[in-house]
Amino acid sequence: MTPAALSPSLRQRLARWVPCLAWPRPSAALLRNEAMAGITVALMVIPQGVAYAALAGMPLVTGVYAALFPALIAVMFSSSQRLSVGPTALTSLLVGASLAPLAVAGSAEWVAMAVWLTLMSGTIQIVLGAGRFGWLLRLVNSPVLIGFTQGAAVLIAISQLPALLGFTGRTIPQVLQGGPLPDLVAIAFGLGSIAVLWLGKRMLPRFPTTMALVAGAAAISWVIDYALRGGAVVGSLPSGLPSFYWPGLLPVSTFSALVLPALMITLVSFLETASSAKVDNARAGTLWNENQDLMGQGLAKLASGFTGAFPTSSSFSRSAITLYAGAQTGWATLFSVVVVAGALLWLMPLLYHVPQAVLAAVVVTAILGLVKPASFTALWRISRIEAGIAFGTFVLTIATAPSIYWGVLGGLLAALAHYMYRHLHPRIIEVGLHPDGSLRDRNLWKLPPLAPQLYALRMDAELDFASASTLERALTVALAERPELTDVCLFAQPINRIDITGAEVFGSIRRMMESKGIRLHLSGLKLPAMQVLERAGLLAPGPMLFSYRTDGEALAALMPRIGDMPVVQEAEA
Repeated sequence: MTPAALSPSLRQRLARWVPCLAWPRPSAALLRNEAMAGITVALMVIPQGVAYAALAGMPLVTGVYAALFPALIAVMFSSSQRLSVGPTALTSLLVGASLAPLAVAGSAEWVAMAVWLTLMSGTIQIVLGAGRFGWLLRLVNSPVLIGFTQGAAVLIAISQLPALLGFTGRTIPQVLQGGPLPDLVAIAFGLGSIAVLWLGKRMLPRFPTTMALVAGAAAISWVIDYALRGGAVVGSLPSGLPSFYWPGLLPVSTFSALVLPALMITLVSFLETASSAKVDNARAGTLWNENQDLMGQGLAKLASGFTGAFPTSSSFSRSAITLYAGAQTGWATLFSVVVVAGALLWLMPLLYHVPQAVLAAVVVTAILGLVKPASFTALWRISRIEAGIAFGTFVLTIATAPSIYWGVLGGLLAALAHYMYRHLHPRIIEVGLHPDGSLRDRNLWKLPPLAPQLYALRMDAELDFASASTLERALTVALAERPELTDVCLFAQPINRIDITGAEVFGSIRRMMESKGIRLHLSGLKLPAMQVLERAGLLAPGPMLFSYRTDGEALAALMPRIGDMPVVQEAEA
């Protein structure tokens, strides 16, 4: 076989680990389209990066660093090609909130700890992806995520109020204590910027409104000498590409304090990625490779950390713009990276006069899309318990600020407790024959018993350690209340798994039935469950045990006149 014949196969194997090798060969038309999409996203991510760096308490230029090499590494190693990777509001807030009790924002110690957070989170993601543990992140359900993102969005908006209302550099408690009057020019910049961004999003969604706003605000600030009059502006930002940064070693106690925030950043940032990746893959008609994206995003975080920046993630809003702009491949991200690199080399001085109130407006406008009070109402209509979990997570996130990761942990524990409660209390019903031919809840539908001395039941759950005792209790109660019973039939089709505890309880049920002289009938037992019981010796033939392949066979045996009734539907209600 020639090397030429081997190369496509080799490329396919390598593409499993380096997905960019599977990109289509670009044509001139494709490159033009990708260039427009990439430039559009770049003009949005530059001002957002500066704003999110302020939110994270980091030097402002690191927000642009976070949009350079991390985006390049992510697009090369992630399976989702069209995601915009860089700084995001939620991860920036987590950095600022996690480090607030440990250091002074913007200090060398703060930067070092932020970088360690980035490196730890990136390493965790790489390990999870390489070990194929992406499924672990599914433990966080939608109500918990809704509650946390809503709470975090409110906290982000509140944190930007001083800058929007002319009190830049002061916290809300400091503002409430009194002091200098607000800067009316800053108020005009902040509220005016929100209005411009809001109108631009609705009237010109494909136009780089954010970059145009920043440029226009910088020009106005320069014309009125806002900085010379004491106004809060971005100030001098270093030009040039980022260099390698090593944060140095930290005390063991500091590392210990960073473990939980690093886990939360990993969780939240990848959930952000999931929300974007599912949309991207759905439009492309492909399956989402969550483990490859975990590794790609983890490598992106390492690239961010080693350039002195903070954790990155996939931005849902920027990814949506990438898709809306018509990007088809990862080439769009490469064009975006080139524009960001050019800005770092030559355009940083142009940001000097940008008012900080404008950056606050950029953050608030970007985060307002996460504030959706109607989502709680929608959850309430579907499930009051899960709505309560979402609202509890929301309240806990706000109440525990700045340690907002307790909101996720509290919501996760509540969701897992609800999950375990449902499995400890499975749905067990006595079935009757519905006029449409299906077996349904006899009490709910007011149906007669299948036979006078027969107790026919169905458990809609696995027969495992959580549910087995409930089944045994239900049978014990039924036998005590109805001493005339001679037969019990378990319609076992919903039981698709039996563990050791379930097998032991089944054996106990069979022995109890035999001791009382009651015949036990099993209908529709699935092969995996049957194999467990057979290996345990619990399906050995006996005069008191009967098995049927289908519910129709069971009913034919238990009800001799079943031929006069409707045919039983296997899809039970």
